[in-house]
Amino acid sequence: MEEVVRSVPDFVGALPASVVALVALALIVYRASWGVLRNVVTIAHEGGHALVALLSGRRLNGIRLHSDTSGLTVSTGPSRGPGMVLTLFAGYPAVSLLGLVAAWLVSVDRVTLLLRASVVALALLLVALRNLYGLLSVLLTGAALFAVSWWADPEIRLLCARLLGWFLLLGGVRPLFELSGKRRRGRAGDSDADQLARLTGAPAPLWMSLWLLIALGALVLGANWLLASPFRFW
Repeated sequence: MEEVVRSVPDFVGALPASVVALVALALIVYRASWGVLRNVVTIAHEGGHALVALLSGRRLNGIRLHSDTSGLTVSTGPSRGPGMVLTLFAGYPAVSLLGLVAAWLVSVDRVTLLLRASVVALALLLVALRNLYGLLSVLLTGAALFAVSWWADPEIRLLCARLLGWFLLLGGVRPLFELSGKRRRGRAGDSDADQLARLTGAPAPLWMSLWLLIALGALVLGANWLLASPFRFW
């Protein structure tokens, strides 16, 4: 039994990056797993809104994460202008860009840095959360990453880091198609794209196209890094 347990990290370390990509894709495509793990995408999405709001000089009032995997970030500042536009624009690209950063850190053998930086970012996000479900979602996500980064074998850490990178890169694409479907059914009148359309006069499909280009570009570049990432554990 002990030999089997000891062989698990070796087996995990031998998994090709392409297999990890397929696992991430399956988690995103399969409805049951996506219904749970989409919370991670929502955390990244709302975190993107919050960060850009602060960087653009707006005051962050709070973040709410809901059990239907939707979220809301509220900030105070001018109702028009670059700061508001950038804040609204930031949510969808944030997921893919975080995936791109994760892929790059994996490719340069900074797996532990990636996992622990993610824990720190989630800890900072806790300060802005304003509902119990949001707190639980972020705490559970952070606890899982903390446990892996401190106690897991190097091979397990590498697997989780790769899986996180693939999940964010691929998970940055699916919500855009979900949003497109909701808009066709008239159920997304207050989406980020529609708010941007009202604010700037540029049509919502233009903003969605820009988001898709960013998501696909990040996926291509991140996939290149992840597929070429070395198998070193020191």
